Amino acid sequence: MASRPRKGLVPAVFWGLSLLLSLPGPIWLQPSPPPQSSPPPQPHPCHTCRGLVDSFNKGLERTIRDNFGGGNTAWEEEKLSKYKDSETRLVEVLEGVCSKSDFECHRLLELSEELVENWWFHKQQEAPDLFQWLCSDSLKLCCPSGTFGPSCLPCPGGTERPCGGYGQCEGEGTRGGSGRCDCQAGYGGEACGQCGLGYFEAERNASHLVCSACFGPCARCSGPEESNCLQCMKGWALHHLKCVDIDECGTERASCGADQFCVNTEGSYECRDCAKACLGCMGAGPGRCKKCSPGYQQVGSKCLDVDECETEVCPGENEQCQNTEGGYCCICAEGYKQMEGICVKEQIPESAGFFSEMTEDELVVLQQMFFGVIICALATLAAKGDLVFTAIFIGAVAAMTGYWLSERSDRVLEGFIKGR
Repeated sequence: MASRPRKGLVPAVFWGLSLLLSLPGPIWLQPSPPPQSSPPPQPHPCHTCRGLVDSFNKGLERTIRDNFGGGNTAWEEEKLSKYKDSETRLVEVLEGVCSKSDFECHRLLELSEELVENWWFHKQQEAPDLFQWLCSDSLKLCCPSGTFGPSCLPCPGGTERPCGGYGQCEGEGTRGGSGRCDCQAGYGGEACGQCGLGYFEAERNASHLVCSACFGPCARCSGPEESNCLQCMKGWALHHLKCVDIDECGTERASCGADQFCVNTEGSYECRDCAKACLGCMGAGPGRCKKCSPGYQQVGSKCLDVDECETEVCPGENEQCQNTEGGYCCICAEGYKQMEGICVKEQIPESAGFFSEMTEDELVVLQQMFFGVIICALATLAAKGDLVFTAIFIGAVAAMTGYWLSERSDRVLEGFIKGR
């Protein structure tokens, strides 16, 4: 008998779909929100102030260019003298100083707007440098070039050439930072006035220093050649002014695990895992074992796998042994499967017939349809006067009549009445 769906399943599915579709918007189609990324670092207030002043100066150039540009020169000079320092021009410049998305610029402009107006109307003549007057002297956000920190101290190397010109003074030009020099590659020292590790002085005079790279593993050297080494990098030893690799594996400087072996590399070493067949080893492969692992045996100079399946190791009924690397496992023989810890014979399901999933009533209806088609075909042939087909037609009708009058006719008719 074919399984019939439960009566409540279809209504439940439609109810669930209607509930989902009633939600506001295609929630089930919306992509998941992207992972939250850390916000970008805020610029130093000095850099914000410098950007504001640069934008202000560009605005001054733009307002002169846009409002005057040829024609009556005498008229322009008269009008320019009034417009140059007017409040109208100041408003036009300030409107375009900050971009819409630059929150820090807008915040700084709001805090310093009165100072900018004071400079515009009263301080331009005595303090023509707006950046110096606003950012350094008034707001105290910046320092002069070559200085750093709250007190604007000189960077290492002096204010003229901070870090000797070979590095960056941390916090230079701002009221923050440590003033430490971040030297370029090849340079070192407090003010980047020396050659760094692995470099030597190729040229030097009162104002300039040129550092060039030493040969390979040399940490200090007098020149670029292999024989110019004075000090070696870690993992190398100085021998006759040359740096020679130290074999850590042969000098017991290496520290590897019990199931690892050491491999020397240039200036260092590596620890690599022993073969599975080994309990401790002196190198790669089963031929370098100190001792064989369980499940392996010494054969000549190698540790080879023991085939446990050569002996009876699987006591279960219908089990067979399967050898593995360093061990074995018991599996069910062909045609058997494991069930509750034992091997039982697999049951091959009988192939389902074409009508196996149909109910008995459905088969009756199918039979009636088939006989109906046959009788219609015979009736057509009998109508043409063929005696043979006429006899067959009469016989078929008699057979169908007998079938309908049999003990099964009541149940079949009942099935038709119920619409099955």
